[in-house]
Amino acid sequence: MKTYSLMLAALFVAIACQSQPLTLQTPPPGTAPAKDPVNYLIRVEWTEPKGDPKSLEVLTTEGNFELDTLQKATVKINNSDIPTTLKFNGTIKEINENKGRLQFYLGRTVPYVTSTFGSGPGANASYSQMSVGIESTFIVTYGKPVVVQSDENGDISVIVKRIEN
Repeated sequence: MKTYSLMLAALFVAIACQSQPLTLQTPPPGTAPAKDPVNYLIRVEWTEPKGDPKSLEVLTTEGNFELDTLQKATVKINNSDIPTTLKFNGTIKEINENKGRLQFYLGRTVPYVTSTFGSGPGANASYSQMSVGIESTFIVTYGKPVVVQSDENGDISVIVKRIEN
């Protein structure tokens, strides 16, 4: 019985020596405390030749986002309305409370006739779709628009707003 008590006491001492006191951990010097998550409203505006300005908005948190949708306007081929898709995806990363790094792709599909069968009003056409767009990475100042592309087809501008919850 005495041996059993000694073994139990030795086990208790071994466990007590291995345990560490509970202390509050403080971050190492030079590290920032954890920040509250925020939302970002990303608005893209563009103009098309002979068209009205268009825009889209995506609300996201820091990280990846993706939008696949159809544009309202269609292309008419053989008296059929062919939809045009719109794709917007990317990543946003906060640099500080005033600036962020935005990487994005904005593109769409454009249908085009590849061949025709027959002639006259009853002719049929075959079509394919080509993907066109812009991919870019740049620094944004929250609340200030930036033009990311400009040519004879129009401009594409982006504005990112940081939304505190």
